[in-house]
This record gives sequence, structure tokens and C-alpha cells, in this order.
Amino acid sequence: MSQTMSRALPQARPQAPPHPVPQRTRRPGYRRVPVRRILCLLPLAAVAVWVLQHRSLIGSGARQMLTADPWWLLVAVATTGFGWVAVSFARQGTVLERLPARRLFATQFAAGAANHLLPSGIGASAVNIRFMTGCGLTPARSSAALALYFLAEGVTRVGLLAVLFLAFPEALRLGPMLPDRSGALVLAVVVSGAAALVAGALLIRPVRRLARTFLCTALSDARSLHKRPSRALALWGGSLAFPLLQATGLVAVALALELEVRSAHVMLAYLAATAVAALVPSPGGIGSVDAALVIALVAAGAPVEAATSTVLAYRFITLWLPLLPGALVLGALVRAKIL
Repeated sequence: MSQTMSRALPQARPQAPPHPVPQRTRRPGYRRVPVRRILCLLPLAAVAVWVLQHRSLIGSGARQMLTADPWWLLVAVATTGFGWVAVSFARQGTVLERLPARRLFATQFAAGAANHLLPSGIGASAVNIRFMTGCGLTPARSSAALALYFLAEGVTRVGLLAVLFLAFPEALRLGPMLPDRSGALVLAVVVSGAAALVAGALLIRPVRRLARTFLCTALSDARSLHKRPSRALALWGGSLAFPLLQATGLVAVALALELEVRSAHVMLAYLAATAVAALVPSPGGIGSVDAALVIALVAAGAPVEAATSTVLAYRFITLWLPLLPGALVLGALVRAKIL
């Protein structure tokens, strides 16, 4: 009977040995380069290309500093550094959460380099949004914080300009600063086109829904922030201190080069020039800010040659000098996965 049952049961087939999985063979000396390492080198490469394109301006600014008073130039360098501190306070004032102070300051320093590579502040905005989302904020709240910063910085800058203009109405001859008829026509066309584009986008239901959600988030965060005096003071104090420090830096450079214009008039010229240059999107304000500053200083009573020398030296301190260190910090933040 046992022999009958053994015949009825199916015999187990021996399993075939598994086929070996073919492994990719690497060529001798081949190493995979991490993508993040490439991203770390991109800011340095972009800065190198940009410096080569504007090497004549850099050389002119450096030559102007050779004949200037070094102590006033040190004051200009110090005001530039304190400007990043002011921006850090203003950025902290846009969110309820406490941001890491050292990383926040390093991010603002790196954002300055990124801002010179893309127009209209896109580089600095992208760096700050990336930093805030890395700190745990949602993209909607990070965008709302960015909008609140721009609002506070614009209000304080325009308010400071109005106060100085009312105090010194004779400081600027506005004729050279106003655009001619063709320039005014181009500006009107650009503004009308932008308004039509925004209105057309708001007619699309998904865009309108996103805009409504963004406005609700921004208004809710703004109300919550202004209920905390420390956050409100950081936001508005930092936003006011930043243009004041920038204008003070230009005054220091003007004193270093013995520009025969009153300090208050130089500050007013700076605020007016940056307000006009903001309408022309260019990476780091190259061209727009330079030309507006020269025109504003000439309108304040400075000779054209002296105004040009002052602007070149000022831009060398605030723009070209921090560019390479800012790119290095930006690459280090990307490598450390902070950005």
C-alpha cells in the first residue's frame, strides 16, 4: 500500500539554480559625480562668467578706490555688512517661528550673490523661500512671508524718500530724472501689459483660487505677527534700517572721494535712484541702478565725472566685493542641504 501511495504522489522537481544577476561593470577610474556637488559649483561658474563680462566696470571701480580716503571706505564696508544684519531681522519678522540666526544671516549673504545673477530679485527670493521651507514652513507661508517683506521694505523706502524730499525740497532737480516722452510711453505700455496679464490670469479659476488662498494666508500671518511686538519691531525696524544703511554707505563713499554734495542730498539721491531703477529688471541692478545713481547725483549738484567715480566705487564695495564670498557661501549651503 505504501508503494501505491508513493506512486500516486507527484514527485517534486528539483529547482534550477537562479540565474546570476548581471552587474554593471564600471570602467577603471570611473566615479559617479553627485548632482549636489555640481549644483555647488554652479554659483561659482556663473560668477566667473559674470565677472568676465563686467571686468571693465570692476576695474574702474577698483581704480577709483585707490585715491579715496580709506577710513570712509571702511565705513562703507561696515554699513554693507550691517545691511545683511538688518535684512536678517526683517526676514525673521515675517514669520512666527524662530529661524536659526546663523543660518539666516548666511542665507541673506548668499542671497545677495544669487540676486546678482537673476533679474528683479528672483535669485534672492528663491534662496529665501528654499531656506524657509527647509525650516519647516509650507510653500504658501514662505511665499506670504516673502510678500510681506517686500511690502514692508517698499513702504519704508518710499516713506523715507517722502520724508527727506519734504525736508529738502531743493535737493534734487527732477528734470534730468524724469523720463522723456518715448521713455514714458514705453513705461506706460509695460505697466499696462503687466496689468492686463494679471487681470487675465485672475480670470482663470485655478489661478483665482490660488490667489485667494495666498491672500488669506498672507493676511492671517500678518495679523498674527503684529500681535507680537518683537516680530513687528524686527520686520519694520529691519526694513527701515536696510535702506538707511545703504544710503549711508553711499554717503561714506562720497565723503571718501570728496564729492561736493551735502550728505542728506546724497541720501535723497540714493533713495530716488533706487526707486526709479526698481522699474527696470536687471541682474543686480547692473546698468539701471548705476545710471540712476549717476543721474540722481548730478541732479543733486555733483559734476558728472565725480558722480560717476562715486557710483563706481560704491558699486565695487556693495556689489563686486561680496560677490565671490557670497557665491562660496551659497555653494556651501547647497552642499550642506540647507538650501
